[in-house]
Amino acid sequence: MRNRQAVSDTRQPTPHGPLLTAHGVRRKIMPHITRDSLMTLEAYAKAREGFRARIMEHKKNRTLRLGTNVTLIFEDELTIRYQVQEMLRVERIFDERGIEDELAAYNPLIPDGSNWKATMMIEYPDPDQRRQMLAKLIGIENKVWVKIEGHRRIYANADEDLERENAEKTSSVHFLRFELEEAMVRSFRRGARLSVGIDHPHCNVLVEDVAPAVRGSLLDDLA
Repeated sequence: MRNRQAVSDTRQPTPHGPLLTAHGVRRKIMPHITRDSLMTLEAYAKAREGFRARIMEHKKNRTLRLGTNVTLIFEDELTIRYQVQEMLRVERIFDERGIEDELAAYNPLIPDGSNWKATMMIEYPDPDQRRQMLAKLIGIENKVWVKIEGHRRIYANADEDLERENAEKTSSVHFLRFELEEAMVRSFRRGARLSVGIDHPHCNVLVEDVAPAVRGSLLDDLA
């Protein structure tokens, strides 16, 4: 999978409509991106500036700093739509097969209703320090966790698409999935506190109470 970072078009994607499960429970239909809902390259070129500004604003409530060197960006349909449109623009992809290949790669990064999915970025401005720390931080992607008050920690399922580290160093970008239990989701909806942290030997970080704006955005990811 290529590095992924991207906007939504002015047309509406699949809506968050109600769904009755086999048990009669009303759940939202979680959105996904279809070829027909994407803008053409020409239309995106015209809309790109405004769309990018919309995404940057949207990401403010989906970004969580873990210490000074690690950032989580929680992905959703809109952030992934932006990445798809950007990839199509950069690669000049306009044929049906090429678009479908991109959607097959990116759609799995959208939350499914029972999880949070995030891009983790490890950032050290100095190249020498970055090289040294990436060597020390091997395995960090498996040490990131979320905890809803009253429940156990949930550690990330990391890089399910491909391996992003080797014996010498980890990558500066990882893709994480936090799979939640139904009881956790119920507690979160009732206002239980959300904590996020890393317990790697070379990066021990704790955010005890995620800000309300980020909480509200993450709530929208759950069915």
